[in-house]
Amino acid sequence: MKAVYFDKYGPVDVLQYGEQPKPTIKDDEILVRVHAASVNPVDWKIRGGMMLPVTGLDFPKIPGLDIAGVVAEVGKDVENFLPGDRVFGMIDDFLGGAYAEYAALPEKVAVPLPDNLNYEQAAAVPLTALTALQALRDKGELANGESVLINGASSGVGTFAIQIAKALGAGEVTGVCSTEHVALVKSLGADVVIDYTEEDFTQHEERYDLIFDAVAKTTYIDSKPSLKPNGRYVTTVPDPKDFAFGFVLSVFSDKKLRVMMTEDRGKDLRLIKDWIESGKVKPVIDKVYSLKEAADAHRYSEEGHAAGKIVLLVDDH
Repeated sequence: MKAVYFDKYGPVDVLQYGEQPKPTIKDDEILVRVHAASVNPVDWKIRGGMMLPVTGLDFPKIPGLDIAGVVAEVGKDVENFLPGDRVFGMIDDFLGGAYAEYAALPEKVAVPLPDNLNYEQAAAVPLTALTALQALRDKGELANGESVLINGASSGVGTFAIQIAKALGAGEVTGVCSTEHVALVKSLGADVVIDYTEEDFTQHEERYDLIFDAVAKTTYIDSKPSLKPNGRYVTTVPDPKDFAFGFVLSVFSDKKLRVMMTEDRGKDLRLIKDWIESGKVKPVIDKVYSLKEAADAHRYSEEGHAAGKIVLLVDDH
């Protein structure tokens, strides 16, 4: 099969396009003929060797966690899918495998494609939408009517977080983004939008029940004064120094620091699918590249200015 892979860690130029073995599925897995995958920052962090203790030194590696496509084969213990079914999901192997014509997906994390999305739209959903949901609902314990601020509201995670906060019953939702993305964030349902090029939300008098930093650009220490009593600050990849000091402060404060690690829960993705089909949530796509252009997609992602998701079109049939 054709795939994008790398034989060593390094800059974007280590990515290659060529033949790789088709995955062999386990009894509880399905083999998906991938039509589209998406690019997440974790993909190029893995490629760059930033997660070496987890990813190890076995090569070659095929990046990517999000896929949408058609079931090609099913393992003998698979009960809910048949060849020909349209599915999407997040690969549960942290090492990836999505940037390829075929990928193995455990049945427990595979979900039927939403009726109102095509493959490229569906591929933009899993990791970022799951991150947003679990950060707000589980780590943030967002309650009905509570106020929430989303930092990085135009990012892949942020665009979902604005919508999911509303779907979860949040009260006032504030989005923080750059000038060029203010209109987008408003269109997704933000009640208030703060342009970070002109204002620093940590200098405002406004207080929030929950602050979710979807892009890990703030710190708990700086954001703590902006939390209401019993407020929660949730981040994805905290600064190590801030986390160490902030965690100690958090222990002795009613304002808590919590770190988000996304889990590949099929039941959560099914909930997101329901919201998508009912019109409460929609993916936002910034750019679409072909699989051969994965290196260009990584370069664009590393610039940090994407509004929504970056998608790789593996097969447009």
